[in-house]
Amino acid sequence: MMIYPTMELMNGGCVTLDKGRLEEPVLWHVDPVKTAKDFAAAGAEWMHLTDFNAVQGDDSNAALVEEIIRSVGIPVQLGGGLRSREQVEHWIDLGAGRVTVSTLAARDPALVSELAKQHPDQIVLAVDVWQGQVMTEGWRQSGAFSPEAYIAAFENAPFAAILVTDIDSDMSEVEAQLGLISGLAAEAKAPVIASGVVRNVDDISRLKYIPNIAGALVGRALFRKTLTLEEALETARPQPEPVAEFR
Repeated sequence: MMIYPTMELMNGGCVTLDKGRLEEPVLWHVDPVKTAKDFAAAGAEWMHLTDFNAVQGDDSNAALVEEIIRSVGIPVQLGGGLRSREQVEHWIDLGAGRVTVSTLAARDPALVSELAKQHPDQIVLAVDVWQGQVMTEGWRQSGAFSPEAYIAAFENAPFAAILVTDIDSDMSEVEAQLGLISGLAAEAKAPVIASGVVRNVDDISRLKYIPNIAGALVGRALFRKTLTLEEALETARPQPEPVAEFR
């Protein structure tokens, strides 16, 4: 299972949000570029980066995002405010390893399916769930469809992955969130990445054995120091099966 150390940007700083509330960010006093490089130095093979300013239509973090993509030394999976073909392809051209789409997929599913075919292994469908419904517009707009129906509508799109976040649980009800994510993973054609569920190594251990869970975003736990990236990577690493000795 792939661990994606996760950084969320707002106004040039690293933040985390509680249940997606953009008006109440928790600011972490770290240097974003150095922190991203530290992820790579610890052995991460990918990182995930979300630009919360871009979610609100503000491109003030664009230079910082580009610097991280160009300097971190590992592929970056980028999310936040990618609501047109031009924005998606702009960041792919600038070197993003993958981009995540959410609102664009709800608005123009045909376009997103086409982008997935044109950019193999680079388009990730973000499915953000609140009280049983898919949310868009940076978790502010409720859709009229269930996550199961939403994912099924894209079953022929060759996404690199499907990124699932249960906003309602958002770390406080991990058992419920694991149930939602495992149920969606069982139905999805693309591999699923779990978001918002990792508090400690035990959570990674449980996710590791859920079929079709290909990865997990780990952000808040790293900043709160309830988990180190080294621990997360080691726990997620496949364990060799015991082999009987023949004499």
